[in-house]
Amino acid sequence: MKITQIDILRVAVPRRRLHRMASMATAAGRYVILRLHTDEGITGLGEATVMREWGGDHGMYYGESPGTTLTVLQEDLFPAIRGRDPFDVEQILELMDRTIKGYPYAKAAIDLALHDIIGKASGLPVHQLLGGCYRDRIPLAQSLGIMETDKAVAEAVEAVREGIGTVKIKVGLDYAHDEEVVREVRAVVGHGVAITLDANQAYPTPKTAIQQIRRLERYGLLLVEQPVEGIDAMAEVSRAVDTWIMADESAWSPRDVLKIAERRAADAISIYTTKPGGLFRARQMAAVAQAAGLPCNVNGSGELGVGNAANVHLAASAKIISLASVFPATAPAEKQPTRIAGRQYVDDIVREPFGYADGCVLVPRGPGLGIELDEEKIATYRVA
Repeated sequence: MKITQIDILRVAVPRRRLHRMASMATAAGRYVILRLHTDEGITGLGEATVMREWGGDHGMYYGESPGTTLTVLQEDLFPAIRGRDPFDVEQILELMDRTIKGYPYAKAAIDLALHDIIGKASGLPVHQLLGGCYRDRIPLAQSLGIMETDKAVAEAVEAVREGIGTVKIKVGLDYAHDEEVVREVRAVVGHGVAITLDANQAYPTPKTAIQQIRRLERYGLLLVEQPVEGIDAMAEVSRAVDTWIMADESAWSPRDVLKIAERRAADAISIYTTKPGGLFRARQMAAVAQAAGLPCNVNGSGELGVGNAANVHLAASAKIISLASVFPATAPAEKQPTRIAGRQYVDDIVREPFGYADGCVLVPRGPGLGIELDEEKIATYRVA
């Protein structure tokens, strides 16, 4: 089998509400979708869930815009892989790295399409290519952006009513407001629901982070995600507090996970399909985390249906990905299984909703990513 052609398009799907966090201003949902064609008539789908401001510690990595990603795909990556066998995933990833450094979002889109092609050709769902189906449903965390207290409380109540067992609260800009939101959310959801916090590196120093985490620990926190920038600073925080620390912005690659483990900088790792450049290397990150005894989740970037299918298959395939994941319960507007829980967008570009039950996304069983694009929705949300 040979790769013969690529089709690339940009889409913009409206969010259900603004999702504000300390480190970003770009609205999610403006992404790049691709179709990778082969000479045997099998087409793989990929998604570049791009973010401009997301770049790791101290500018170590770089963000991408939809336009940047589209150019890299057209001018660099596809010419390099045209004619290659899509089954040769690691070789193709190495070839892309030799062709142009960086740009993991663009490379992730190619990686997802390769896995989709291989799954379709072999009649297997992608999770079987990654290690099998360790779990058949993925528990979701409801992520509350930085918002007014009453809105955060109302959303938490409804999400829990619809089955959610973990509520994630964005913090880091207004410390008094942070405490108010955490206190009030805990009061309404009770102690049977886990609460996690995400500061997105917002605390300016380890001492500030330690003070704020200790202040909020009284409300019963499961973990705090990326309180500060940098592995060494995070290690200082991790040593000083009882609550688990989860690495996110510091964890982009298997090598990053190894450094975090060596320096005891975190107690858990947040894995993406995008940051390492696709499923192949995301699964490697999970393997390193498992060797180090660091539990993981899949912390999505608000993926649309293509990218979110990859999230679900990844989370299904690895024992160590045991924490509630933060990605949508993907569904088109007319088939939404919930009103609030897991609902990040008003619509989607896939034809059928993902299965949802009791706060979990159900793992698809069809070949490849197990999804089909809705061409009418593509036409509706396509950006020229």
